[in-house]
Amino acid sequence: MDLGALKQVEEFSWTLPLTAGEERAPVLLYGTRELLETMDNKVLEQITNVARLPGLVGTAMTMPDAHWGYGFPIGGVAAFDAEAGGIISAGGVGFDISCGIRCLRTNLDLDAVTPKLERLADNLYRTIPAGVGEEGHLKLSPSELDVVLKNGARWAVKQGFGTNEDLEYVEEHGCVPGSDPACVSDLAKKRQRGEMGTLGSGNHYLEVQVVERIFDEAAARDYGLRLGQIVVSIHCGSRGLGHQVGTDYLVTLAKAAIRLGIRIPDRELACAPIKSSEGQQYIGAMNAAINCALANRQILAHLTRDAFSWVIPEAQLETLFDVSHNTCKVEEHPVNGRRKTVYVHRKGATRAFGPNHPSLPPRYRDAGQPVIIGGSMGTGSYILAGNPESENHAFASASHGAGRAMSRSQALKKWRGRELIDELKRQGILIRTRSLRGAAEEAPGAYKDVDRVAEATEKAGLARRVAFLRPKACIKG
Repeated sequence: MDLGALKQVEEFSWTLPLTAGEERAPVLLYGTRELLETMDNKVLEQITNVARLPGLVGTAMTMPDAHWGYGFPIGGVAAFDAEAGGIISAGGVGFDISCGIRCLRTNLDLDAVTPKLERLADNLYRTIPAGVGEEGHLKLSPSELDVVLKNGARWAVKQGFGTNEDLEYVEEHGCVPGSDPACVSDLAKKRQRGEMGTLGSGNHYLEVQVVERIFDEAAARDYGLRLGQIVVSIHCGSRGLGHQVGTDYLVTLAKAAIRLGIRIPDRELACAPIKSSEGQQYIGAMNAAINCALANRQILAHLTRDAFSWVIPEAQLETLFDVSHNTCKVEEHPVNGRRKTVYVHRKGATRAFGPNHPSLPPRYRDAGQPVIIGGSMGTGSYILAGNPESENHAFASASHGAGRAMSRSQALKKWRGRELIDELKRQGILIRTRSLRGAAEEAPGAYKDVDRVAEATEKAGLARRVAFLRPKACIKG
């Protein structure tokens, strides 16, 4: 990105000044100069277009891991006021609705797991369905799937996939309100028939990790983390159903914008007023897809426990937290000195509530909400915590990952899957994948430096670092 047009506001934030006669909300980009320079110029163009949408409250923002996306940039955050004609945009949520991370802490240390790591990786690979179009053992009829879409992870627990204790540590306790399965197309439901409890492909993964560094001892204790401990991160979303919901409603919302005379700066930002019939239909379908993703990660957590128990019978895996990073959520935030209900679009950004937020489980009230920044398979990930001032920065939002630094096609020109997997094994990281091409596309070098992203996230005041997780085994589609 060319920073010549930007003005630095603080050390870790930048703005695009308004030109004469320009009508839009302010734009704010979080990150260091170095991180912003790695971003495509399209990121600035896209977030500026977001700032032109009706009913936007405050500022349109990008997180330090931002990169080009469809409609909103990945890492884009914007809030809209339903009472002031605010809109809902499928391009502000994304195709992989409720893509997120379920993090599990274990009672195991690296020394105990290392001799069994090969067997563990192989068993996870056999147990976890992963890959393009890969289906699991669970096959659901449309009526059964409707129950999932209404009840989310709570449905999965009732079916024997995990326990009620898991739900205490899932956002919205595993089920978002406002789901309307009738707003989900038959095609979307058909695509999901065999995909519950599956990982998917692309940047989705299941990773066995070790806590290698602690930054905040008090928060780490609250989260149940210690040095040398094994944790597991499961990164996936709503699979074919969520993708089809996004595809369907891009058309629906584009037609609504034309019908209602809404001028959109980019057709990828197809939108409708929140209170319109089309807006409400999309919200009902989106919430159904969120519940689908929450149920999916709940099933995968259960399968992961099974896979561990076969290799390490004494293993205990508890849910540390589960949070989405492709959603639009109804939340209260301070706006111009008073609390206001807004619809917060987070596309490739994670909710980051600070300490004492009423939605947090009592165990985490002192520390704040766990925020998980997933890295690439060869580098590492971070667990952070929401700050007391998080709401005042970005509607309590933070980075969600390292963020791509190059496209998948560029990565394929630079790396070969087999060579990459062999090199990672020499570094002590085991990769199990069904696609060598997919491994090359997700090469660690194709992503930004996760250490710099996490540091910038902290120094910008979005969330503070708690622990660094080093990968030991990674399962990919």
